[in-house]
Amino acid sequence: MTGPRRISPFPKDFLWGAATAAYQIEGASNEDGRGPSVWDRFCATPGKVWEGHTGRSACDHYHRYRGDIRLMNALGLQAYRFSISWTRILPAGRGKVNPKGLDFYDRLVDGLLEAKVRPFCTLFHWDYPTVLFDRGGWLHRDSPSWFADYTSVVAGRLGDRVRDWMTFNEPQCFIGLGHGTGGHAPGLKRPVRQLLKMARNVQLAHGLGAMVLRSECPGEVKIGWAPVGMVSYPVSTKPADIRAARLATDSCHRDHLFNNTLWSDPVILGRVAPEARRAYGKLLPRYSDADLRIMAQPMDFYGVNIYQGTPVKAGRGGKAETIPVGEGNPRTLFHWNITPPSLRWGPKFLHERYRLPVYITENGMSNPDWVAEDGKVHDPQRIDFTRRYLRELRKAVGEGVPVKGYFHWSLMDNFEWAEGYKQRFGLIHMDYQTQKRTPKDSYYWYRDLIRKRGAV
Repeated sequence: MTGPRRISPFPKDFLWGAATAAYQIEGASNEDGRGPSVWDRFCATPGKVWEGHTGRSACDHYHRYRGDIRLMNALGLQAYRFSISWTRILPAGRGKVNPKGLDFYDRLVDGLLEAKVRPFCTLFHWDYPTVLFDRGGWLHRDSPSWFADYTSVVAGRLGDRVRDWMTFNEPQCFIGLGHGTGGHAPGLKRPVRQLLKMARNVQLAHGLGAMVLRSECPGEVKIGWAPVGMVSYPVSTKPADIRAARLATDSCHRDHLFNNTLWSDPVILGRVAPEARRAYGKLLPRYSDADLRIMAQPMDFYGVNIYQGTPVKAGRGGKAETIPVGEGNPRTLFHWNITPPSLRWGPKFLHERYRLPVYITENGMSNPDWVAEDGKVHDPQRIDFTRRYLRELRKAVGEGVPVKGYFHWSLMDNFEWAEGYKQRFGLIHMDYQTQKRTPKDSYYWYRDLIRKRGAV
């Protein structure tokens, strides 16, 4: 009887990390001057979040970050991706700065550096200031400059120590789900024309934010962002199937914004994607040459969040034909299909188009974990999931894709947005009643994997 196939070691400079987001773990939502975000309002609206859960306490990371850093250290993390709560440092989104909020991130970054954990800072992970939302939010023409002003405050305080930055996490979600389907905060259902205008403002905000980071952070910085990776992967290695999968990965669809190229072509290639022009036509707002110059600031890496993908083959005329994954295909608790090849082909196709080094900024699975009678948390599904996906990622690296690191989502169970505390993604189990942290079996497996550079 044989065990799982061994994963070959990753390069020596490959970074092993884990990721979190401010609203999902910090708690302390009404403490030390923090202002309200759209997620505070959304959680307070009956029926919006599963069983009325909120992020008021979450994992209480705001008070317990020192212990969480010790857990990172014991895990052997080389890098940690976290986000800043905009309203913790600018309670009204603009204007008066809250010193206590900045002090918290000061202490967090210092603690990470003392533990020899490299901080990767995400400026925006969905918790938009309510005051700015009430002024028009991402539809307001001044929203890019609001973000730039916020970025300047963060850069001025943390830029002497943080070298790795991401402007936005998953704009497809906070625009598409927050303003399109209404399933996330702020819970709106806007027409696609307005969503595209918001997308343009987010892209301008990214460009202005990148300019601020380069000009106001002392020393060299690395800048990227972390959109959703919408991946189609070929069912075979036949050239026709690979071409079809690449075309599908680059495609846009008229009725939603969940794609790669609408978002990334302007900020990396300085153009509106031809796929976007074909899909949206006159719905697209005007992108002036000046706009594109602002958006297309030099990028050092492409961060991408990949959880699943869609298998395709070449159909008639070489067009992509979706292949059903099949009845009974393995799924996570979120009912997402488990599709390991997405972590091979997604980075490959994105690198081919954008020619940037790639970080996997999120990958993981939700599982129904609990503390067993022996006091441990046994999550063999997460171990198997991660091993299978990393095996595919190693193939991409072996094929010449410059994948620089992997951030497991998530370090700990946390507030999973509209799903509340139902979904558990963490390497560390959270008892939300007592705030007790219990490392899961996957935590120790990932620790050993890091020690062996992926060779397990």
